[in-house]
Amino acid sequence: MENDIQQLLSKQPILLFDGECGLCNRAILFYLKHERPAVTRRSNHMHFAPLQSEIGKQLRTYFEIDTNIDSIILIRDHSAYIKSCAALRITAYMRGLWPVMVLFVIIPPFLRNLVYDFIARRRKKVVGRLESCALLKKEEAERFLAY
Repeated sequence: MENDIQQLLSKQPILLFDGECGLCNRAILFYLKHERPAVTRRSNHMHFAPLQSEIGKQLRTYFEIDTNIDSIILIRDHSAYIKSCAALRITAYMRGLWPVMVLFVIIPPFLRNLVYDFIARRRKKVVGRLESCALLKKEEAERFLAY
């Protein structure tokens, strides 16, 4: 199991997401559309896995993240970021003005997460559950560690 985890961690950054949530899946597609090209080893492409997948479960166990957490989790530099901390750090991998959003990390997490939790509680009611997987380009589909 330790070798499996080390192999997974070599694919950082990894974004764990609710694979059944329509908003989460649309957010992944939005991210892929606005992603900054990876040109160096330090700017590796993001990899993805649903929270519900075996990989998602293994990574949550490794980082000691409660299984009741159903928010996005960003694994980067051998650390795990949850909720708004993850969302803001994801913008660093995007092109355009999106990386400026990382400045909001100066707001205390308990305040940022109030907004995050407000949206998260309503996401499945507003956007719905995932009915089918999006058709991705081959190079994008290869970055999904599990479905």
